[in-house]
Amino acid sequence: MRDFLPADKARRERVLAVIRERYRAHGFDEIETPVVEEHGRLHAGIGGDNEKLSYSILRRGLDADGIRAAADDPAALSDLGLRYDLTVPLARFYATNRGQLPTVFRSIQIGPVWRAERPQKGRYRQFVQCDIDIMGDDSARAEAELIVASLDTIDALGLEGGVVRVNDRRALDWMLDSFGFAEDERPGVLITIDKLDKVGADGVAEELRGRGVTPAAVDAFEAFLKRPKTLEYNPYGERQIRKALPEGAPDEIVAHLVSLGEAVTAARSDAGEPPLIYDPFLVRGMGYYTGTIFELAHPSVDYSLGGGGRYDGMIGRFLGQQVPAVGFSIGFERIVDLVAELEAESAQAVVLVHDADVPVAELLAHKAALLREGDVARVRLERRPKNLKALLERASADGYTGFAALRAGDAVGDLEVKPLS
Repeated sequence: MRDFLPADKARRERVLAVIRERYRAHGFDEIETPVVEEHGRLHAGIGGDNEKLSYSILRRGLDADGIRAAADDPAALSDLGLRYDLTVPLARFYATNRGQLPTVFRSIQIGPVWRAERPQKGRYRQFVQCDIDIMGDDSARAEAELIVASLDTIDALGLEGGVVRVNDRRALDWMLDSFGFAEDERPGVLITIDKLDKVGADGVAEELRGRGVTPAAVDAFEAFLKRPKTLEYNPYGERQIRKALPEGAPDEIVAHLVSLGEAVTAARSDAGEPPLIYDPFLVRGMGYYTGTIFELAHPSVDYSLGGGGRYDGMIGRFLGQQVPAVGFSIGFERIVDLVAELEAESAQAVVLVHDADVPVAELLAHKAALLREGDVARVRLERRPKNLKALLERASADGYTGFAALRAGDAVGDLEVKPLS
């Protein structure tokens, strides 16, 4: 959990402003949910490993004896917790407010979430997520809208060239079934498959055998991973998808993925190559995904800058009837470190450096007069120090563009503003 100095905070807000503006341009509306949710909702078995990293809030009114009595039951100790993502709160929000929302609802959620991570570079215990979600649309149009809006957003931040890796949880389930993995083996198998890019085919096969899963299924999967491949290049489309999967992939799933690519390619026709890659081994760890899943990649880094997927089963847990839903989250903390410095607002930010004997009434009159000018957005009052240079350097670092010297008796509206750089 970090503090941010004024210059860092201003930079983060400029990036957030671009993200909000692009999301809104694509027809999404911003909502806000509480940072606290019910303990049972946060631990309903749909948050994957993030549930283990959640912060719980001790029940109010428990004394020492009550704490000892409930020590072995987390639900008895805690009735609330800090949200570990924005998707679970969104599902609860939609179930609560559905009657006031359109049939197809496009939401923006931007806010902090908390996970009890082991702190390291790029992993924080408090961080900002930027989510867009579409509820009420079960077609590939919803996924396409999310992908196009997300790519448009990183373009606006100066990170052109992004691509989205795409898969479908239904295709993964079908593939594992075709190899012969038992249904109860699949969660562990998926954890291992997710390491394919790190340990390779041999490493995956070795770990699967170490898990004790069906030996014949491991043999079939290993043979598939090591099958001969041609060097033929295929852009995203039916041929690429079918060549990446075992023979006999369900037509319905393939057609859904193909129509997604056609929609995104049409919207990004000026980008050249289709900005999608089919990855049959993309897993995504969240347990609530039910269909299409995706990750945002950029050539400047070897890690993802965001991702998401379809979670059609989640809202039904709270509403009592199924509602299709799909979301995409941009990794704000990763992106804010990558983007070049965005230009600050064009209006001036002025430091009024005044002598110690200037009456308060005069100070505030000069400040108000500057703020009434159309091209001045901010004014800070600073008493003249012995080291004026240090003060002006700090003001420049804080985003101020000019300064004016003020003495007692100076006429209001008659100050000379000089540039800081």
